[in-house]
Amino acid sequence: MDFFDQIGPTALGSRLRRLSEQMSGQAAEVYALYHLPFEPRWFPVFYLVAEQPGQSVGELAHRIGQTHAAVSQVVKELGKHGLVCTERGAGDLRRNVVTLTAKGAALWPALQEQTNDVRLATTALLEETRHNLWLAMGELEHALAQRSLASRVKAVRNQRLAAEVRIIDYQPAYQADFKRLNVEWIEHYFRLEPADLRALDQPETYILERDGHILLATYREEIVGSCALLKMENNAYELAKLAVSPAAQGLGIGYQLGQAALDKAQALSARRVYLESNTKLDAALQLYYKLGFHKIVDGPPSPYERCNIQMELLLST
Repeated sequence: MDFFDQIGPTALGSRLRRLSEQMSGQAAEVYALYHLPFEPRWFPVFYLVAEQPGQSVGELAHRIGQTHAAVSQVVKELGKHGLVCTERGAGDLRRNVVTLTAKGAALWPALQEQTNDVRLATTALLEETRHNLWLAMGELEHALAQRSLASRVKAVRNQRLAAEVRIIDYQPAYQADFKRLNVEWIEHYFRLEPADLRALDQPETYILERDGHILLATYREEIVGSCALLKMENNAYELAKLAVSPAAQGLGIGYQLGQAALDKAQALSARRVYLESNTKLDAALQLYYKLGFHKIVDGPPSPYERCNIQMELLLST
């Protein structure tokens, strides 16, 4: 069995490289057929310069969709073979532009004839296939421009890993984990305050026995995240102590914890969920907005020095 048949679309990039190498090798035969001293990789740059002299390397790179460095290298090779030259732009002396030399201009008519013949031959080639590769490549390039392959792979990976995350209720045996997770992020950005230590050292007394709740996230049997709901007046809860271990970030655990806390508040018939944060915590604020919170300016005085933003989410009853 061919390797690519065995592994399938996973090796799409490798198979495209194999096809590219096959096409490039056969393209060299085509140039030999026309007795043209020309490298296939030069074609896009030379063609654009011949059609529209006076473009810069950057402009050529943009039109071809290649890097500036790659196009610059091709221009240098064409220059060494006496086919193009670079000179100062007429309207802007700080700008180098590329034009054909007399030798390049003499080569251009023969290259045009070859190009027309290749166009007819490749059109016929595509008609022999069930799927039009040229159109499919355009669709694929468009799809990758909208969302890169890396981001697509990351989404699949995160979805798989997220399935291994479980949200569980707090147990006294997890107090050290609860404290560790929160001390880790607080000390990274700020300093521990007395209100932190009271809740982290005695969560039963300061959270659970006051009709609050603590949720934890496990990943591969380890406690990697925490979130608390603190009971407030007027049928409201404060979302607090939301923390995710750096080793487990990027798996959507913060969102799962936040959503689980909101579901819990909803089940408790809460009308409102409130939180305090700091504008330095960009990722946390993005998460809160994603969960549906919005900034308020009339919140209660905070017991934390680091608090400089308050948010709330009104729940439907």
